[in-house]
Amino acid sequence: MPAFVPQPLSKELHEELGSSIRGQVYLRDDTEFVEYSSIFNGNVVCVARAVACPLDAEDVSKIILFCAKHSLSPSIKAGGYGTGGWAIGGDIIVDLSKFVEIGIEAPLDGGGYTSLRDQDEANRKVNENGPSGKRRREEDTALRFYDAASEQVANFLRGPHRVGWDLPQPVRRRVAEQTPNFDSERGAASQPSTTIVPSNQLPPPQSSRSPPAQSLPVVGGDPFGYLDAPVISQLPPSVTQSAYTPPTRPDPLTSRSGTVVNSQLPSVPRNLASETQPIYPHAYVTFGAGMRQKEIDTYTAKHPLEGRSIIAGPNVTIPYHVPFAAHPGGSGVVLLGGFGFLSRLHGLSIDNLVEVEMVTADGKVIIVNEHEYPDLWWALRGAGPALGVVTRYKAKAFPVPVVFAGNLLYRFHRATAPSLIRHFRDCFKGAPRELYANVILTAGPEGKDSLVVVQMCYVGPKDKGQEYLLALSSWDGERCLLNEVHEKSFLHQQDSVAQVLRGKRGRQWFIRSALITSLPDEIIDETVLKFADTPVGCTWLFECAGGAIVDFEDNCVPKSQRESSFTIAALHQWEMEVDDDRCIDAAEEWIRDSLKSVQSGGPFPSFLGRHEPAQRTIGCYGNNWQRLVDVKKKYDPKNIFRNSLWPLDAALEPCDPRTHEPPTPHHLKFGH
Repeated sequence: MPAFVPQPLSKELHEELGSSIRGQVYLRDDTEFVEYSSIFNGNVVCVARAVACPLDAEDVSKIILFCAKHSLSPSIKAGGYGTGGWAIGGDIIVDLSKFVEIGIEAPLDGGGYTSLRDQDEANRKVNENGPSGKRRREEDTALRFYDAASEQVANFLRGPHRVGWDLPQPVRRRVAEQTPNFDSERGAASQPSTTIVPSNQLPPPQSSRSPPAQSLPVVGGDPFGYLDAPVISQLPPSVTQSAYTPPTRPDPLTSRSGTVVNSQLPSVPRNLASETQPIYPHAYVTFGAGMRQKEIDTYTAKHPLEGRSIIAGPNVTIPYHVPFAAHPGGSGVVLLGGFGFLSRLHGLSIDNLVEVEMVTADGKVIIVNEHEYPDLWWALRGAGPALGVVTRYKAKAFPVPVVFAGNLLYRFHRATAPSLIRHFRDCFKGAPRELYANVILTAGPEGKDSLVVVQMCYVGPKDKGQEYLLALSSWDGERCLLNEVHEKSFLHQQDSVAQVLRGKRGRQWFIRSALITSLPDEIIDETVLKFADTPVGCTWLFECAGGAIVDFEDNCVPKSQRESSFTIAALHQWEMEVDDDRCIDAAEEWIRDSLKSVQSGGPFPSFLGRHEPAQRTIGCYGNNWQRLVDVKKKYDPKNIFRNSLWPLDAALEPCDPRTHEPPTPHHLKFGH
């Protein structure tokens, strides 16, 4: 397939656009164009003619009107939205990275908030002189440092930190695992407290022998380096808690635009964690579209609100957090669902938006909330990128003094993994809304074992979360390699999924997801068999849903989706030089075939990936779809915002996603 060569933007059009806005415009031959147009997924070719970097909503309006006038398509790059490449798929990329306003406020008397319209102009921060595209990319790299989630897990997965560990490495293939000869009774009886075993010499699971303790070597460059090195395995005789070891080095994060992004926080004293009570049931956070979720979480953690404690008196503070997805992510995800650790307790991200500033297809700058443009308000919470450009947000945040959270790590064995997943499923039945849990299967390279990771997050102190850990960790089918569940800040917990996923910028990425109504034994068995043959870099995730998610029905994500029991995701990453159809087919076949009988339409919109068939996108909205189409026709009748999840063409007919997504690199035959 020949490489796609985009048309250059003419000198006249460049001058017209550049003279109409306060921000900068970069053409394809500008160095800054490359920096601003890069995204995390390497399997996307940017076809844009220029990047425009607006400084305010009026700039955005002029860019949209310019595109409409000259029949050019805009695409909106707000950070963190989608592997499909929609953010760089238009003729003109509208990069919102300079919209960096952020602030937190207690509720007004009666529980209300200060409207975005009435915000003090001084708080509407736009960084006119930065960051540059290069600086933006460097900040993205720094934000993707996840050791604060758990130093123990970081050392287990790759050894102590070493500069350059995350650079591209030689590709290794994974072959089908041989079913072990496993004796469950003998395996359960042997529970030594510490084991260090070279992974290529692991004894059968029933063995109780272990060599003497050694220090863990530094493993550089391999996200599965733990499989080639001696492994520290903490094996509590029952459910002994691992001691929390604070990170020994700061995150490599720096301040930008006055925004605090260093995630190191003082630990919460155990007595205060249990006895501190908030004064306010919620707060409100205002943030610009250029902010990433991790920056927002860090800011609110660093700017707690007053609380009260029966131990320390009134002089205590409590951090508040917006219910976001786990890190990483940008502001755009907030419009598409946003499922995370707080969702079972407080709902999806879209359920906690209260107001946005938005630029519509006709160039109007409007404030949208439940009272102003109520039809658009209903639709944008779940399908926002298809309807306009949101430049500022205001969302509810909730007090989270501490969470009792962490990981239980096991080796993946085809014979025992079904039992572990069933145990996870059964332990979660009837769990309170404060408890989030998932199970992650992550594939290792050729000849090496994969991992099963069970994560839990109880939004509360240890004494109440302990019983759920006792239940989850009571499974005795395999020895636990690492148990590091303990009290920690919610900010650090937000890094935990990304820490296990070990994603790398510039790789090929492919995502498929589904919502399912139940998880029967036969689907668990088939899932394990399919996963055993997946290539290295494949991660399959089961997340428990329900709880507060089912309480909201005032936006376009329907009740049929909200009542699902689990959200499922296949997250596949592989090196650019690998052209293996299994990297895509394994995810497609699992979601499409194995889970078909228990699916409820499509996934949450925030989980839509590359090359999604139109019917899967439509399935995200169930019986709300036609109403959503009507809103789209009203506010974007010419389909200006077609570089988004929107699966219909200008005639409202389903279209092939490849017609409105940027192409795959031409040297790759798969994925087109």
